[in-house]
Amino acid sequence: MHRTARVALRVTSGQRRRCFGLLRSAGDVWACVLEVNGWRRRRRDVPLVGYQELCRVLAVSGPGTFGELDSTGARSVLRRFSDAWFAAVKRRNDGDVSARFPRRRRGLVPVRWYHGTFTLDGHRVRVPCAKGAPPLWVRLVRELPYPVEQVRSVTLLCEGGRLFLDVTAEVPVAAYPPGEGPDPARVAGVDLGIIHP
Repeated sequence: MHRTARVALRVTSGQRRRCFGLLRSAGDVWACVLEVNGWRRRRRDVPLVGYQELCRVLAVSGPGTFGELDSTGARSVLRRFSDAWFAAVKRRNDGDVSARFPRRRRGLVPVRWYHGTFTLDGHRVRVPCAKGAPPLWVRLVRELPYPVEQVRSVTLLCEGGRLFLDVTAEVPVAAYPPGEGPDPARVAGVDLGIIHP
């Protein structure tokens, strides 16, 4: 099972500027995909929405096109766009005519890095940056609720003007000896919420 914890960041002014630069660069990647698909729509071409197609277009742009944002972070934005597009297609196919395709620009877009691309060292996290950029270390305001070896991804995001890191970990599901587990006749429901889970 995967669980995510949101941890605030304690950053210097320089680190804050660089983190917001990464989020703005991710917004530029999002806007670039919208712009390319806008051109294709005007030419009546098929839109570029598949993750692998988008990655090929990103690879052509070359390194350093999106500031300090590395290719892994840029691909996470492409994954988010592709998932949003296909979720809208699925909802429309299921009869939901109010489902909208992603066509709105965003100033700041969350950036995700997967296991092996970032470094966790106690309260510190090294966020990957583009080749040639100095390493970016940020400090967490509290300990992670998961062991470091269980962490699978980190997502840099901004909420209410503050920087956070969503840390996703793979945690084992509780196993019970036969006859000692919870009563299967009892049921609990959890409202995940729409805006704030």
